[in-house]
Amino acid sequence: MAALAMAALSALLLSSCEGDDPEFVDPTRPIENCIKPDFLQAGDKVALISPSYYTPMENVEKTAEVLRTWGLVPVIGPNVGKIVDGKYAGTVTERVSDIRWALSDPTIKAILCNRGGYGSIQLINRITLGEIKASPKWIIGFSDISTLHGLWTRAGVMSIHGTMSSFLAKGGTDVTSILMRDLLFGNVPHYELPAHPQNIEGKGSGILVGGNICTFVPNLGTQADATKGDNLILFIEEVEESMHNIDRQMRILQMNGVLDRCNGIILGEFTDCGTEFKDADGQTISVEAMLRELFEPYRIPVLCGFPGGHGDVNLPLVMGAPVTIHVQESGASIEFDIPGNSITVNTANVTAPRTPAPARLRMAGKIE
Repeated sequence: MAALAMAALSALLLSSCEGDDPEFVDPTRPIENCIKPDFLQAGDKVALISPSYYTPMENVEKTAEVLRTWGLVPVIGPNVGKIVDGKYAGTVTERVSDIRWALSDPTIKAILCNRGGYGSIQLINRITLGEIKASPKWIIGFSDISTLHGLWTRAGVMSIHGTMSSFLAKGGTDVTSILMRDLLFGNVPHYELPAHPQNIEGKGSGILVGGNICTFVPNLGTQADATKGDNLILFIEEVEESMHNIDRQMRILQMNGVLDRCNGIILGEFTDCGTEFKDADGQTISVEAMLRELFEPYRIPVLCGFPGGHGDVNLPLVMGAPVTIHVQESGASIEFDIPGNSITVNTANVTAPRTPAPARLRMAGKIE
């Protein structure tokens, strides 16, 4: 009887919340189709915020100048520039406040994160899914920002896994930055990729979820858990992690039934990751080869070598969007089923100057 009474009380409280908040989103509900925020137009405002680690104001100001050259109006968050404990871009309250500020201002049309590193997991329970749904706008970032992509997807809003101020501050003229700019203005990439020895052929469609594997796996069971749904296309990337830790994270997903709900997998870059596993002949194997063995029993397509993540090329992906991957012997493709002007991008032709490893790892928050 006590259990029945508790269930009835929970249902009453849930009903009350739904009634009080027209934008209420049940945090236990599996993900469904996501809203596409409006593409940007010249003159639109873009908020620059720092939800995780601190970014030098010099980088933020250089990024603001890049946005101006794109015809956009940058607006720097009230707490950007603060530093707490030598790392964080403000207290948890201050970082949440900047997200809420950007969401609540109707003149702001997109939110660009300055840096990843660590800290977004501290914000999960401080932002409601209803707040995000009530003001659907693009949030842009990668690495530690994977947590916020999870929140946006669970709220039913698409987002962009793409470059941030730490990289845009270099000038914004590289192909990574230009393709993200084009996407924000409505030019949706259709990616064509060369063949990869660890690809698994097939065709699959679903909702694109994921990001940095060591960031989003700890979100399982929270309201930022974007794997809570069926018909998923899972994207993963990582930087400076051992092979056994990548394997550990993937097996956590497997044991939680995530791979059973996937219709396909996109493997991004595994930058500066370990090489400790060997084949039967004692030869070093790649992360992709290690993961292929795990994926093969699921009989779903696996697309390897997408230039996204912490490498020198970090092409944008629309998280929460319906996407189809087609993997063939000759190569593979990624196609988003969203409105916009489709542009074909052959990733084999995309290159960028190499970033020194220390600088890359510093931006990722892996070293001081």
